[in-house]
Amino acid sequence: MNTMNSPLIRIGVFYDGNYFLKISDYYYFQHERKARISLEGLHEFICHQVAEDEDADVRLCQITEPHFFRGRLSATEAREKDRLFHDRLLDDILMNMSIQTHYMPLKTRDGRLQEKGVDVWLALEALELSMTKHLDVVVLIAGDSDYVPLIKKLNTVGTRVMLLSWDFKYTDFKGENRVTRPSQLLLETVNYAVAMNEVIDNPVSKYEPLVDELFVNTPEPSAYPNVATPRPAYVPTAAGPEGSIGISTIKNLKNGYGFVVMPPNNLFFSYADMSEGQDFNELHEGDWVEFTVGRNHRNEDCARNVRKVDAPAETEEEDEEYDNEHEPESAETSQL
Repeated sequence: MNTMNSPLIRIGVFYDGNYFLKISDYYYFQHERKARISLEGLHEFICHQVAEDEDADVRLCQITEPHFFRGRLSATEAREKDRLFHDRLLDDILMNMSIQTHYMPLKTRDGRLQEKGVDVWLALEALELSMTKHLDVVVLIAGDSDYVPLIKKLNTVGTRVMLLSWDFKYTDFKGENRVTRPSQLLLETVNYAVAMNEVIDNPVSKYEPLVDELFVNTPEPSAYPNVATPRPAYVPTAAGPEGSIGISTIKNLKNGYGFVVMPPNNLFFSYADMSEGQDFNELHEGDWVEFTVGRNHRNEDCARNVRKVDAPAETEEEDEEYDNEHEPESAETSQL
């Protein structure tokens, strides 16, 4: 229970950004919900969970300090990896939620991008704000044991700590097993531990509406808006010049990307290449799609503005050719 003179319970929410985005990707690409985590819905859930754990009125539980920490690619690297749009989209969402962002540059070591210093920065900000802004509860969205010293220090200044964590495993498109699991030491150190995967998959009745609101129910915006162009009715042919319109079938789909049948080489596309209003998760192998021929950062052909369409109708000429090829044999020819 809040021991300060004010009945308001001040909540600080601190996101380990890469951890949160990995969770959101899991629910979008792997989980049956096929939707991303809603920050607005998550904050509403946090207020209700804090109210229950602190035995307080939910109206008096307010998030006053939301902060998002993440390692980030440089503008040049993000452009080369086709990430500029999605980084900006994330910024828009965080800005509209009044979540303060803290970015550190990702460093390349031994050919791999590495995130260094983000957890330390998060810990310093959480401790300082707890002391200067008198936070009653700090909510960590993280899973690393590196935050254990922070939790112990926050307790010494009278701030309780709630951990939102996820425990799940899945097989990626390479057939490799992936596991996301919070540190056991972290779970044992916090004041309130909330296993979000259990909350989502087995919600108690009173929390069912809150759980439904944890997910975004609208398709992701596309980096490449739809261009209205008449759809030609033809079967797959070789890819034309950049900007030309094609129609073909989906050869295969993986975790967030797929290939369109287009001789001589199949065309790569990802969820970011879907036309506006189209949902990648509604595609199936064998579906017909219309697309625009584009070029990726490696100057290779790819598919942009991908949208699902009806299969093209066969022409009379194609029907006649098919009938001739499959015409029943005569009595004479059948005896040869």
